[in-house]
Amino acid sequence: MHLDPRIYAVRKDIADIELADRVFAPHYAAAEALRVIVPSVALRDGPSADARAVSQLAFGEDFAVIDNEGGWAWGYGLHDHYVGYLPFAALGEAAEPDHVVTAAAALVFAAADIKAPVVRTLPVGSRFAATAEGEFFKTADGFVHRRHAAPIADVAADPVAVAEQLIGQPYRWGGRGGDGVDCSGLVQLALAACGIAAPRDSDQQRELGSDIATGEALRRGDLVFFPGHVGLMADAETLVHANAHWMAVVREPLADVVARLSVDHEQPVIARRRILA
Repeated sequence: MHLDPRIYAVRKDIADIELADRVFAPHYAAAEALRVIVPSVALRDGPSADARAVSQLAFGEDFAVIDNEGGWAWGYGLHDHYVGYLPFAALGEAAEPDHVVTAAAALVFAAADIKAPVVRTLPVGSRFAATAEGEFFKTADGFVHRRHAAPIADVAADPVAVAEQLIGQPYRWGGRGGDGVDCSGLVQLALAACGIAAPRDSDQQRELGSDIATGEALRRGDLVFFPGHVGLMADAETLVHANAHWMAVVREPLADVVARLSVDHEQPVIARRRILA
């Protein structure tokens, strides 16, 4: 049976025990769930810092470890089941998170004072346990201002507004907000903030929502797919997307994107999907 290796933890030598009824492997292992304890970490396609990044996990996100060898953990992120390798040292035990970073980045102060030293910076989507203390959330590592985070239960209503907060952030292959973001990472982040679970890659995201009929006008929140690319519509004519052309998250006319891609693609737009009712 062929299983997509991006979302099924199967290697020649080992597989997730949850797949024992579908694939043969010399060895099966049960996943051990750990949390990311660094601000962000790249998920790679091999156990090496030189291996290509395929995704990224932020502080407080969960990772299911299937194998751990040579300082590299192999497994998948529990939020999207995306498989890869990351340094085992980036994982550990942490309290169950109940708050999430909603700004492009959140400063963690040593005290509940904006003039206090900054202990670390957490990227958008980072999760942490906290209690309210005045204008701050008190965490195990320091204090995060209320303007930068919110309880996980407080989901946003507009994924485009979430994406627009990241305008200007550099394009980074495999990025999900930690020092950069790629096209599908931006969409995944924006939808997650609104309580909508989305897969990691743009081809997988084409299964979200429903098709928009040919000739029907686009509207805010619609997804437009191109060969190997995806973006969110801010309105009927404007796309918000992370792209390698500008090497940044930008807002630009959809017509400009289509014209640019028409040089190499006979069909620049390959799908239009509506996520929000």
